[in-house]
Amino acid sequence: MRKPFLLGLTLVVVTGCSTSAPAKEPPGMAPRGTQMTTAKPSRQDLTNKVSLAGKVVINPVFGLVSPVGGQIRYLDVKPPEKTPAKPTKVATVVVSGKATPIEVPAGATFAGRLVDDKATVTAGMPVVSAKYVGYGITADIKGEQAYKMSETLSSIMAQIKNGPGPFPCAVLGTIAALPAGTIPEPPPETPQPPASGQPTPPPAAETPKKDEQKQQPSEATGMRLVCTAPSDVKLINGAEATVEVITEKVANVLVLPVEAVAGGQGKGKVDVMSPDGTRKTTDVVLGLTDGKVVQIKSGLTGDETVAVPGPNIPAAPDNPNGGPGK
Repeated sequence: MRKPFLLGLTLVVVTGCSTSAPAKEPPGMAPRGTQMTTAKPSRQDLTNKVSLAGKVVINPVFGLVSPVGGQIRYLDVKPPEKTPAKPTKVATVVVSGKATPIEVPAGATFAGRLVDDKATVTAGMPVVSAKYVGYGITADIKGEQAYKMSETLSSIMAQIKNGPGPFPCAVLGTIAALPAGTIPEPPPETPQPPASGQPTPPPAAETPKKDEQKQQPSEATGMRLVCTAPSDVKLINGAEATVEVITEKVANVLVLPVEAVAGGQGKGKVDVMSPDGTRKTTDVVLGLTDGKVVQIKSGLTGDETVAVPGPNIPAAPDNPNGGPGK
Protein backbone atom coordinates (compact mmCIF):
# COMPACT_ATOMS: atom_id res chain seq x y z
CA MET A 1 0.00 0.00 0.00
CA ARG A 2 3.00 2.37 0.39
CA LYS A 3 4.38 2.05 -3.17
CA PRO A 4 2.20 4.78 -4.71
CA PHE A 5 3.29 7.23 -2.04
CA LEU A 6 7.01 6.61 -2.69
CA LEU A 7 6.55 6.93 -6.44
CA GLY A 8 4.86 10.30 -6.01
CA LEU A 9 7.66 11.53 -3.77
CA THR A 10 10.28 10.53 -6.34
CA LEU A 11 8.53 12.57 -9.05
CA VAL A 12 8.46 15.64 -6.85
CA VAL A 13 12.21 15.43 -6.21
CA VAL A 14 13.06 15.06 -9.92
CA THR A 15 10.86 17.99 -10.83
CA GLY A 16 12.48 20.20 -8.23
CA CYS A 17 16.01 19.38 -9.43
CA SER A 18 15.16 20.36 -13.04
CA THR A 19 14.86 24.06 -12.10
CA SER A 20 18.59 24.33 -11.50
CA ALA A 21 19.57 23.54 -15.14
CA PRO A 22 21.50 26.42 -16.87
CA ALA A 23 19.51 28.67 -19.27
CA LYS A 24 20.14 27.99 -22.96
CA GLU A 25 21.10 30.68 -25.50
CA PRO A 26 18.20 31.81 -27.73
CA PRO A 27 18.17 29.65 -30.87
CA GLY A 28 19.82 31.23 -33.93
CA MET A 29 21.65 33.94 -31.94
CA ALA A 30 25.46 34.04 -31.86
CA PRO A 31 27.33 35.68 -28.97
CA ARG A 32 28.22 39.32 -29.52
CA GLY A 33 31.47 39.76 -31.47
CA THR A 34 31.30 36.35 -33.13
CA GLN A 35 32.78 36.35 -36.65
CA MET A 36 30.07 35.33 -39.11
CA THR A 37 31.90 35.55 -42.45
CA THR A 38 34.73 37.33 -44.29
CA ALA A 39 35.02 39.80 -47.15
CA LYS A 40 37.70 41.01 -49.53
CA PRO A 41 38.01 44.61 -50.72
CA SER A 42 36.72 45.30 -54.22
CA ARG A 43 36.65 48.27 -56.58
CA GLN A 44 33.63 50.19 -57.84
CA ASP A 45 32.25 53.68 -58.54
CA LEU A 46 30.52 55.49 -55.67
CA THR A 47 28.05 58.38 -55.60
CA ASN A 48 27.14 60.32 -52.48
CA LYS A 49 23.63 61.82 -52.48
CA VAL A 50 21.50 64.02 -50.24
CA SER A 51 17.72 63.66 -50.51
CA LEU A 52 15.49 66.62 -49.61
CA ALA A 53 11.74 67.03 -49.19
CA GLY A 54 10.47 69.88 -51.35
CA LYS A 55 7.39 71.39 -52.93
CA VAL A 56 6.34 73.40 -55.94
CA VAL A 57 5.87 77.14 -55.24
CA ILE A 58 5.12 80.13 -57.39
CA ASN A 59 7.53 83.08 -57.57
CA PRO A 60 10.14 81.69 -55.13
CA VAL A 61 12.70 84.04 -53.56
CA PHE A 62 16.38 83.15 -53.86
CA GLY A 63 19.67 84.84 -52.98
CA LEU A 64 22.67 86.06 -54.94
CA VAL A 65 26.10 86.18 -53.34
CA SER A 66 28.99 88.57 -53.73
CA PRO A 67 31.46 87.13 -56.26
CA VAL A 68 34.43 88.83 -54.52
CA GLY A 69 35.24 90.60 -51.28
CA GLY A 70 35.06 94.40 -51.28
CA GLN A 71 32.64 97.31 -50.92
CA ILE A 72 29.17 96.83 -52.37
CA ARG A 73 27.48 99.66 -54.18
CA TYR A 74 23.84 99.16 -55.11
CA LEU A 75 22.18 100.64 -58.17
CA ASP A 76 18.74 102.24 -58.26
CA VAL A 77 16.65 99.49 -59.84
CA LYS A 78 13.20 100.36 -61.14
CA PRO A 79 10.43 97.74 -61.15
CA PRO A 80 10.25 96.21 -64.62
CA GLU A 81 7.23 96.63 -66.88
CA LYS A 82 7.42 92.93 -67.77
CA THR A 83 9.45 89.85 -66.96
CA PRO A 84 13.07 90.67 -67.84
CA ALA A 85 14.39 88.69 -70.81
CA LYS A 86 17.96 89.72 -69.99
CA PRO A 87 19.99 89.83 -66.76
CA THR A 88 19.45 92.96 -64.64
CA LYS A 89 22.50 94.66 -63.13
CA VAL A 90 21.65 95.55 -59.52
CA ALA A 91 25.00 96.21 -57.80
CA THR A 92 28.77 96.22 -58.09
CA VAL A 93 31.47 95.14 -55.65
CA VAL A 94 34.48 97.42 -55.71
CA VAL A 95 37.95 96.26 -54.64
CA SER A 96 41.18 98.12 -55.45
CA GLY A 97 39.32 100.30 -57.92
CA LYS A 98 37.93 97.34 -59.89
CA ALA A 99 34.14 96.90 -60.02
CA THR A 100 32.61 93.42 -60.34
CA PRO A 101 28.91 93.42 -61.32
CA ILE A 102 26.10 91.51 -59.64
CA GLU A 103 23.19 90.65 -61.93
CA VAL A 104 19.76 89.15 -61.36
CA PRO A 105 19.34 86.44 -64.01
CA ALA A 106 16.81 86.70 -66.82
CA GLY A 107 13.34 85.54 -65.82
CA ALA A 108 13.70 86.96 -62.29
CA THR A 109 13.25 90.40 -60.72
CA PHE A 110 15.19 92.30 -58.05
CA ALA A 111 13.61 91.66 -54.65
CA GLY A 112 15.79 93.47 -52.11
CA ARG A 113 19.12 94.52 -50.65
CA LEU A 114 20.45 92.21 -47.94
CA VAL A 115 23.19 94.53 -46.60
CA ASP A 116 23.64 98.29 -46.37
CA ASP A 117 24.89 100.24 -49.34
CA LYS A 118 28.71 100.67 -49.31
CA ALA A 119 29.07 97.90 -46.72
CA THR A 120 32.17 95.71 -46.79
CA VAL A 121 31.22 92.21 -47.92
CA THR A 122 33.07 88.93 -48.33
CA ALA A 123 33.08 86.55 -51.29
CA GLY A 124 30.13 84.14 -51.10
CA MET A 125 28.10 86.38 -48.78
CA PRO A 126 24.40 86.80 -49.77
CA VAL A 127 23.89 90.43 -50.77
CA VAL A 128 20.82 90.49 -53.05
CA SER A 129 17.49 88.70 -53.03
CA ALA A 130 15.66 88.02 -56.27
CA LYS A 131 12.26 86.61 -57.17
CA TYR A 132 11.85 84.06 -59.93
CA VAL A 133 8.78 84.69 -62.08
CA GLY A 134 6.91 81.41 -62.42
CA TYR A 135 6.97 78.00 -60.83
CA GLY A 136 9.98 76.71 -58.94
CA ILE A 137 10.78 73.90 -56.52
CA THR A 138 12.02 74.71 -53.02
CA ALA A 139 13.47 72.32 -50.45
CA ASP A 140 14.42 73.15 -46.86
CA ILE A 141 17.97 72.26 -45.82
CA LYS A 142 19.27 71.25 -42.40
CA GLY A 143 22.60 72.56 -41.14
CA GLU A 144 24.47 69.27 -41.44
CA GLN A 145 23.18 68.87 -45.01
CA ALA A 146 24.28 72.39 -45.97
CA TYR A 147 27.95 71.63 -45.29
CA LYS A 148 27.77 68.65 -47.65
CA MET A 149 26.05 70.65 -50.38
CA SER A 150 27.56 74.13 -50.22
CA GLU A 151 30.00 73.58 -53.08
CA THR A 152 28.12 70.92 -55.04
CA LEU A 153 24.90 72.28 -56.52
CA SER A 154 25.57 71.37 -60.14
CA SER A 155 23.81 67.98 -60.31
CA ILE A 156 20.23 67.96 -59.03
CA MET A 157 17.27 65.75 -59.92
CA ALA A 158 13.67 66.25 -58.83
CA GLN A 159 10.61 64.01 -58.71
CA ILE A 160 7.06 65.29 -58.25
CA LYS A 161 5.00 63.04 -55.98
CA ASN A 162 2.55 61.14 -58.18
CA GLY A 163 3.67 63.35 -61.04
CA PRO A 164 6.46 63.91 -63.56
CA GLY A 165 10.08 63.03 -62.96
CA PRO A 166 12.78 62.44 -62.34
CA PHE A 167 14.05 65.47 -64.25
CA PRO A 168 17.07 67.80 -63.96
CA CYS A 169 16.42 70.89 -61.83
CA ALA A 170 18.47 74.06 -62.46
CA VAL A 171 19.64 75.79 -59.27
CA LEU A 172 18.87 79.44 -58.60
CA GLY A 173 21.24 81.40 -56.38
CA THR A 174 22.58 80.22 -53.04
CA ILE A 175 21.37 77.86 -50.30
CA ALA A 176 22.29 80.32 -47.52
CA ALA A 177 19.56 81.61 -45.21
CA LEU A 178 18.40 85.04 -46.37
CA PRO A 179 17.35 87.90 -44.07
CA ALA A 180 14.43 90.05 -45.10
CA GLY A 181 15.60 92.23 -47.97
CA THR A 182 14.78 95.93 -48.19
CA ILE A 183 13.88 97.89 -51.29
CA PRO A 184 14.69 101.58 -50.83
CA GLU A 185 12.04 104.13 -51.70
CA PRO A 186 12.79 106.22 -54.81
CA PRO A 187 13.79 109.81 -53.99
CA PRO A 188 10.92 112.32 -54.16
CA GLU A 189 10.82 114.57 -57.19
CA THR A 190 11.77 118.20 -56.50
CA PRO A 191 9.04 120.54 -57.84
CA GLN A 192 10.33 123.00 -60.43
CA PRO A 193 9.56 126.70 -59.81
CA PRO A 194 7.20 128.30 -62.36
CA ALA A 195 8.67 130.42 -65.12
CA SER A 196 8.94 134.15 -64.44
CA GLY A 197 5.60 135.90 -64.72
CA GLN A 198 3.61 132.65 -64.72
CA PRO A 199 1.10 131.99 -61.93
CA THR A 200 1.79 129.12 -59.61
CA PRO A 201 -0.49 126.21 -60.57
CA PRO A 202 -2.62 124.69 -57.82
CA PRO A 203 -1.26 121.43 -56.39
CA ALA A 204 -2.62 118.47 -58.25
CA ALA A 205 -3.97 115.41 -56.52
CA GLU A 206 -1.06 113.11 -55.74
CA THR A 207 -1.21 109.98 -57.83
CA PRO A 208 2.01 108.03 -57.42
CA LYS A 209 3.49 106.65 -60.54
CA LYS A 210 4.04 102.95 -60.85
CA ASP A 211 7.76 103.33 -60.13
CA GLU A 212 7.01 105.36 -57.00
CA GLN A 213 4.54 102.97 -55.44
CA LYS A 214 5.77 101.41 -52.22
CA GLN A 215 7.56 98.15 -52.88
CA GLN A 216 7.28 95.29 -50.42
CA PRO A 217 10.57 93.99 -49.02
CA SER A 218 11.61 90.49 -49.93
CA GLU A 219 10.76 87.68 -47.53
CA ALA A 220 13.23 86.14 -45.12
CA THR A 221 14.07 82.49 -45.72
CA GLY A 222 15.75 79.65 -43.90
CA MET A 223 18.40 77.64 -45.67
CA ARG A 224 16.77 76.18 -48.74
CA LEU A 225 17.47 75.11 -52.26
CA VAL A 226 15.52 76.70 -55.12
CA CYS A 227 15.56 75.17 -58.59
CA THR A 228 13.55 75.28 -61.79
CA ALA A 229 12.25 72.45 -63.94
CA PRO A 230 12.55 72.16 -67.74
CA SER A 231 9.86 74.08 -69.61
CA ASP A 232 8.07 70.92 -70.74
CA VAL A 233 7.48 69.68 -67.16
CA LYS A 234 4.02 70.51 -65.84
CA LEU A 235 4.10 71.86 -62.27
CA ILE A 236 1.20 72.50 -59.89
CA ASN A 237 1.56 74.98 -57.03
CA GLY A 238 1.85 73.19 -53.67
CA ALA A 239 2.65 69.75 -55.09
CA GLU A 240 5.12 67.74 -53.01
CA ALA A 241 8.47 66.83 -54.51
CA THR A 242 11.70 65.01 -53.70
CA VAL A 243 14.97 66.72 -54.61
CA GLU A 244 18.14 64.64 -54.85
CA VAL A 245 21.50 66.40 -54.78
CA ILE A 246 24.62 64.51 -55.88
CA THR A 247 27.35 65.88 -53.64
CA GLU A 248 30.34 63.83 -54.78
CA LYS A 249 31.35 61.10 -57.21
CA VAL A 250 34.42 58.84 -57.20
CA ALA A 251 35.43 56.16 -59.71
CA ASN A 252 37.10 52.77 -59.29
CA VAL A 253 37.79 53.09 -55.57
CA LEU A 254 38.53 50.40 -52.98
CA VAL A 255 35.41 49.52 -50.94
CA LEU A 256 34.30 47.17 -48.16
CA PRO A 257 30.83 46.28 -46.87
CA VAL A 258 29.82 48.74 -44.14
CA GLU A 259 29.37 45.78 -41.75
CA ALA A 260 33.12 45.08 -41.97
CA VAL A 261 34.12 48.55 -40.78
CA ALA A 262 33.87 50.14 -37.35
CA GLY A 263 33.98 53.92 -36.99
CA GLY A 264 33.02 56.83 -39.19
CA GLN A 265 33.72 60.48 -40.09
CA GLY A 266 36.82 59.53 -42.05
CA LYS A 267 38.39 57.18 -39.49
CA GLY A 268 37.70 53.47 -39.07
CA LYS A 269 39.03 50.08 -38.07
CA VAL A 270 38.84 46.64 -39.66
CA ASP A 271 39.90 43.18 -38.52
CA VAL A 272 42.36 41.68 -41.02
CA MET A 273 42.45 37.87 -41.02
CA SER A 274 45.81 36.08 -40.89
CA PRO A 275 46.39 32.68 -42.57
CA ASP A 276 46.33 31.00 -39.14
CA GLY A 277 42.87 32.40 -38.43
CA THR A 278 43.90 35.15 -36.00
CA ARG A 279 42.68 38.71 -36.39
CA LYS A 280 44.62 41.97 -36.39
CA THR A 281 42.73 45.24 -35.95
CA THR A 282 43.95 47.78 -38.53
CA ASP A 283 43.27 51.51 -38.86
CA VAL A 284 41.80 52.70 -42.18
CA VAL A 285 40.87 56.07 -43.68
CA LEU A 286 37.27 56.19 -44.92
CA GLY A 287 35.69 58.10 -47.78
CA LEU A 288 32.26 58.03 -49.40
CA THR A 289 29.53 55.55 -48.57
CA ASP A 290 26.24 54.65 -50.21
CA GLY A 291 24.96 52.84 -47.13
CA LYS A 292 26.00 49.42 -48.46
CA VAL A 293 29.72 49.82 -49.00
CA VAL A 294 32.25 52.38 -47.79
CA GLN A 295 35.34 53.71 -49.55
CA ILE A 296 38.73 52.72 -48.07
CA LYS A 297 41.10 55.58 -48.91
CA SER A 298 44.14 54.09 -47.18
CA GLY A 299 45.16 51.39 -44.72
CA LEU A 300 44.56 48.38 -47.00
CA THR A 301 46.16 47.23 -50.24
CA GLY A 302 43.11 45.34 -51.50
CA ASP A 303 44.60 41.86 -51.10
CA GLU A 304 43.49 41.38 -47.47
CA THR A 305 40.64 39.30 -46.11
CA VAL A 306 38.68 41.02 -43.35
CA ALA A 307 36.25 39.72 -40.77
CA VAL A 308 32.55 40.50 -40.90
CA PRO A 309 31.24 42.01 -38.69
CA GLY A 310 34.03 44.47 -37.97
CA PRO A 311 35.81 44.97 -34.64
CA ASN A 312 33.96 45.90 -31.48
CA ILE A 313 35.09 49.33 -30.31
CA PRO A 314 34.40 49.72 -26.56
CA ALA A 315 32.42 52.76 -25.51
CA ALA A 316 34.33 55.60 -23.88
CA PRO A 317 33.84 56.09 -20.12
CA ASP A 318 31.08 58.49 -19.12
CA ASN A 319 33.47 60.80 -17.29
CA PRO A 320 37.21 60.43 -17.95
CA ASN A 321 37.98 62.84 -15.10
CA GLY A 322 36.26 60.76 -12.47
CA GLY A 323 32.77 59.98 -11.29
CA PRO A 324 30.40 57.52 -12.96
CA GLY A 325 31.97 55.39 -15.65
CA LYS A 326 35.52 55.59 -14.37
